[in-house]
Amino acid sequence: MRHPLRRLALKGALACALTASFATFTPIAAAQDKVLRVSAIPDEAPTELQRKFAPLGSYLEKETGLKVSFVPVSDYAAVVESLATKKLDLAWLGGFTFVQAKLRTNGTAIPIVQREEDAKFTSKFVSADPAIKSFADLKGKTFAFGSPSSTSGHLMPRFFLQQAGVSPDRDFKNVAFSGAHDATVAFVAAGKADAGVLNASVWDKLVEQKKVDADKVRVFATTPPYFDYNWTVRGDLDPLLVKKLTEAFLKLDARNPEHAEIMQLQRASKFIATRQANYDGIEQAAKAAGLLK
Repeated sequence: MRHPLRRLALKGALACALTASFATFTPIAAAQDKVLRVSAIPDEAPTELQRKFAPLGSYLEKETGLKVSFVPVSDYAAVVESLATKKLDLAWLGGFTFVQAKLRTNGTAIPIVQREEDAKFTSKFVSADPAIKSFADLKGKTFAFGSPSSTSGHLMPRFFLQQAGVSPDRDFKNVAFSGAHDATVAFVAAGKADAGVLNASVWDKLVEQKKVDADKVRVFATTPPYFDYNWTVRGDLDPLLVKKLTEAFLKLDARNPEHAEIMQLQRASKFIATRQANYDGIEQAAKAAGLLK
């Protein structure tokens, strides 16, 4: 029979060993067997979003040591809600979607990086009707936006139309929401809308890939620049992991052959740090357009 004092000594030694073990077990190490859940606003076809993310997901796995899972969502609102309810850890958001996420999470959602291009983003107004050459020519016509929550496919184009004295709700014959930028071009090309608007990046990609006949569907106006897309994390994500993710994006270099495919698919020359204040103008535009109370 063991002596009670010996049992106490053994328990004390075990407690000390466990304490020492946990002391060296950092939050990042604790997350090693977990999954980084990532999503993006569905501003393009789901298959295209998956294709664009695959190389970036593999890169983030190497940089963080975590398994990265891309979680498709049905609409823009689902990304916001999933961040707020901790079903997502990292999300690719548009400027307006970020503002919605900030409000939904009581200001805790953190934008960590954006493409350099996103500091001067623009939208393209397109039409296949040769008679449409300006905003004034849109009056009495049918028009297609992207998603109602899209910054570049709805909010900012609506804001600039209103600045030019054109009210979509009052002046257009009909307003449709295609749901995505590439779908807007398809609407216009098929004659389902006399004109539409989409972000400049998707337009350029569709032209490069010859997925749109630029002789038929043409750009007739471009918005002034504004802040748009960013990568946002939920506010209570481990700060060490947030730091790793931020550094991983900032290290991406289009001149590095190992990063070239990622940057090409992300249509980025480089990633730069961003902050909530960059999107104050988006929030103000949303309120002016009546899309936020």
